[in-house]
Amino acid sequence: MATTKAPEDAYTAEPFVPGKAGALAELREAAAGCRGCPLHRAATQTVFGAGAQDARVMLVGEQPGDQEDRQGRPFVGPAGKLLDRALAEVGIDPGEAYVTNAVKHFKFTQAEPRKRRIHKQPTLRETTACGPWLAAELALVEPELIVVLGATAGKALLGSSFRVTQARGTVLEREIHGRPERLVPTVHPSSVLRADDREAAYRGLISDLRVAADALE
Repeated sequence: MATTKAPEDAYTAEPFVPGKAGALAELREAAAGCRGCPLHRAATQTVFGAGAQDARVMLVGEQPGDQEDRQGRPFVGPAGKLLDRALAEVGIDPGEAYVTNAVKHFKFTQAEPRKRRIHKQPTLRETTACGPWLAAELALVEPELIVVLGATAGKALLGSSFRVTQARGTVLEREIHGRPERLVPTVHPSSVLRADDREAAYRGLISDLRVAADALE
């Protein structure tokens, strides 16, 4: 497949997104060649969403982490394992959800080649550049509910004024990319792993996810 070319300063994935994709596999194949922003240069590979196209719930996180970048699948690292446990606890089958990230390439800092790669938050410009992929995923999956995991995902879907602390654990109804959507924001599971009181942070995540589970019933 020929690689689409875009200006180095374009900062948009739009030229790489298939106009009439009928399946997620088509999007995933096209995304592997995305050069819509500079993040692709250092990343190992594009990390596209995973799950069934008819999934009732879509979970949207920030960006892939170190393990996701190496394996090419979202939420396979420690945060993903914690999220799977939390979903199962509230009665949402992780295997029946579609999981993805607002940004499809791993952004990191690394002082030395053999040192651990440290996650670096994507900018609003980078998140916006990746927006066409998320819009295409939403158009194909058409979820009944979107679980928004953290501030970056929230800003990608709801605008730069989004604050996860104000909106978490509530059901929001908004028009996203021309389609009415229901969304439940919560924290990103990685924040639970970083919390001083990890148990309290986990219970807060569970409380928010119960709202999502109830909204699906």
